[in-house]
Amino acid sequence: MKLRTAIIFSFIVLFLIQDVYAYPIDGYWYTGIRRLLDEQNIAQDSNRTSKLEDGALYPMDAIQLFLTDYEYINQLDSFPEENAELQKKVNALFYGLNNNYSISVLDVTEGRPPRYAERRSLVGYQPGSVGKIIVLNALMYELNELFPGDWEKQRALLIEKYITGGDFAVPNSHTVPFWDEKKQRIFKRHPNERDVFTLYEWLDHMVSVSSNAAASILYREAIFMHVFKDEYECMNEWEAIEWLDTFPKDSLGKIAEKVMHGPLRELGISEDEWSLGQPFTRGASRVINPIGGSIGTTKGVMKWLIALEKGEIVNERSSLEMKRLLYITDRRIRYGASHALDDAKLHFKSGSLYSCMDEPGFSCGKYRGNRYNYMNSVAIVEHPDCTRYLVVLMSNVLRKNSAGDHYGLASSIDRLVRDVDTEKDDTNDG
Repeated sequence: MKLRTAIIFSFIVLFLIQDVYAYPIDGYWYTGIRRLLDEQNIAQDSNRTSKLEDGALYPMDAIQLFLTDYEYINQLDSFPEENAELQKKVNALFYGLNNNYSISVLDVTEGRPPRYAERRSLVGYQPGSVGKIIVLNALMYELNELFPGDWEKQRALLIEKYITGGDFAVPNSHTVPFWDEKKQRIFKRHPNERDVFTLYEWLDHMVSVSSNAAASILYREAIFMHVFKDEYECMNEWEAIEWLDTFPKDSLGKIAEKVMHGPLRELGISEDEWSLGQPFTRGASRVINPIGGSIGTTKGVMKWLIALEKGEIVNERSSLEMKRLLYITDRRIRYGASHALDDAKLHFKSGSLYSCMDEPGFSCGKYRGNRYNYMNSVAIVEHPDCTRYLVVLMSNVLRKNSAGDHYGLASSIDRLVRDVDTEKDDTNDG
């Protein structure tokens, strides 16, 4: 409770000053994301209690990149090698579990050298909503192409550019928050073709509640930025949609492939390590048919996380903004729901995709497909005691909902990374 009180107090002080530099829940005045107003109001109302974990209540200036100093940049100049002791402990976590799990773990706790371990790190999975990080990366890359190195102009466009969903918004399975000005509260429903949000709000919808509609819309907007360049800021969105509908599909697919994957390839992430195929709604997929499909590996995504923390995705300022967008100030699920992480800042994305076929004696259910059953978790964990680590966990375990396993593994990995004294004892034992 002391931690929660201190965090909320810090938030209120920052809000009253109103000269804040980033967000999460105190970031409305910086981003215009109206969802944040609700938590902002809760923090100032003694009669309301936030349902967020303590780790979700940090003010925006507390979210920073932690691999930008020379020591870490030098140590992580190339992809890290396995640490024998950590590898042994990670391997032990999977005894008795289905073999279709892959993981990459990098401990970068302050005051000790980086430690890395992996399991089946190059096995390919359908990344599901983890692919939305690729859309985030692409849009921030194109934004910097419009205004090279000028974050304030980029931020202004994110705040001031209103985007209508259109056909790309449907169908989708996730509700998004809407701000009720009269009641000063949020309510949630599925977005439709007529809904309008700013670029910043669509980004928040894509990451915080994993909206497929938002991801497809931003997929489209990244292409528009790439094609229209300086005209994008003031372009008529209906003329842009008409261009999209009439442009040759083969050529459009090649543009989409370049926009989505070009930034990843510049980071040294190969097409076999991480790629995104079609957008996330049928409305978008009818228009855009990129080359190739979707695949994800824990090693490929780990490369991205390392680059993010080093400030190497676009540039340091864009990397920081992406990390802040990934900071979870909404309900934590699956891996992120582990109570071992309640006090930790959690930058997180989860993804799943399942499919069923006829099988005698088996009843198909949500997240327990028997044709395929992908579930993936990407996390940056930062504890108040300065423990910091990156995790990518992917699975394809048929006929069961793996959310429980992801939850349990999150708790086990957290204990494993933080158990420094035990590691010293094990080393002494030979």
